[in-house]
Amino acid sequence: MPLILPGNVASATAAGYEVANSLRVNDDDSPRLYKSNGTPTSRRKFTFSCWVKRSSLDEESDMHMIFDINGNDNRFYIGFFGDKIRINGNNNGVTTNDLKTNRIFKDFSAWYHICVAVDTEQGTAANRVKLYVNGTQETSFTTETYYDEDEDTAVDESDVELLEYKDNPGHYLDGYLAEVVYIDGSQEAVTSFGEFDSNSPTIWKPIDVSGLTFGTNGFYLDFEDSDNLGNDANGGTDFTGVNLDATDSATDTPTNNFCTLNPLSRGDLSNNAVLSQGNNYYSSDKYGYNHRYGTMGASNGKWYWEMKYISHNMHGNSNSFGMAQVISGQHMPQGVQWGGQVQYEYSYAYYSIGPPAVGEIWENNSGTLYGATILTALNQIGMVAMDLDNNRVYFGVDGIWTASGDPAAGSNGYTIVDASITPEGFYFPVVHDRSVNRSYDYAINFGGCPAFTISSGNADGNDYGNFEYAVPSGFYALCTKNLAEFG
Repeated sequence: MPLILPGNVASATAAGYEVANSLRVNDDDSPRLYKSNGTPTSRRKFTFSCWVKRSSLDEESDMHMIFDINGNDNRFYIGFFGDKIRINGNNNGVTTNDLKTNRIFKDFSAWYHICVAVDTEQGTAANRVKLYVNGTQETSFTTETYYDEDEDTAVDESDVELLEYKDNPGHYLDGYLAEVVYIDGSQEAVTSFGEFDSNSPTIWKPIDVSGLTFGTNGFYLDFEDSDNLGNDANGGTDFTGVNLDATDSATDTPTNNFCTLNPLSRGDLSNNAVLSQGNNYYSSDKYGYNHRYGTMGASNGKWYWEMKYISHNMHGNSNSFGMAQVISGQHMPQGVQWGGQVQYEYSYAYYSIGPPAVGEIWENNSGTLYGATILTALNQIGMVAMDLDNNRVYFGVDGIWTASGDPAAGSNGYTIVDASITPEGFYFPVVHDRSVNRSYDYAINFGGCPAFTISSGNADGNDYGNFEYAVPSGFYALCTKNLAEFG
């Protein structure tokens, strides 16, 4: 199945339409976008299109992208059911349409384009509801029930909701949403919303949708107005936002995909650290060691990111952050700290020891004293500059590089093993809780949508990312545009 892949050169550098913003939604916040509809152009023909990047799985229930309702007995929705996509319609209390894919969708590093095109006037049942993912039609379903011919759907009857299942609270989308389009009155081809890249024909990418005919109740949400995230760029009635604010406006988009933390990676299996805020917020518990890797790694280039120390359950300095190589499918066993096994020897964590507190870099189960600028107080912001061209890593706190490091000048960095020597040839960002007695909350910032408020605002040399502190000259945010150029 075609995907927007992290670091794919063709998808990241191809000329064409650029998506500026997305909306980050955190299911724990109970986010909503809603409005009431007028009389529709048609209840038999419509098309819904969006780009979505998932942040979590709910194995037992739906996570909704769109929900249309006129009373509990008449509804229509599109969403994720665990790791599958589901399209469900109900008229007068009877399920009249239900499609659930056999294919699974659990890649947290990629953007998916989802398009659902409906025309109940079609003579062939399978043509009445068409589902496309990344430009390719899905035809294999574990559940497959279609509307009757000429049946009126519940769409556009009353209220339309995005991000939630209105009559069953708790079923909220978790992740990022971009380029949300609803066409009232026609079953559009998927090529109205995207195209395959001419240089890499398996890569599906967005196109400009502003020239489409939207119909009476159609809408287009581009999320470019951070003060009005429900703004209909097509000029229709705006959506009302609930539990959303300007900090949920992201530059992590299907045309420039940013690194986040990966919920599929974990350390000690007894410690299930929770990720939130678009997988940029890390909360550990106190019952085991744990870590989370980033979704993007690099083999060369110079990369920068930040981490804010939010809270802990007791005194102590067992928090650490840095970079590591990843062995596919392996976890760190219980009781084994960072770098404690040979497969984790290419890992570099910065943390504090003491009292008195001093900085130490932990490498291959061995600590090396490294400066006194350390992350010990709440609300401090740690910095990482990973130089894979010169095999150095730099750590800093609150704008000051430790051990007199100067990433831009390439001086006083900590020497690391060349990425090509590691088993899989890449280093990834990583955060870590090195204690079975303490728990920590960290807000991570890879630049695409910070999980903490930025008071200053600094981009890299390519004008990508939003950081609290100045990005060292020659270093860049981990995103597909930069990886295509430097990675």
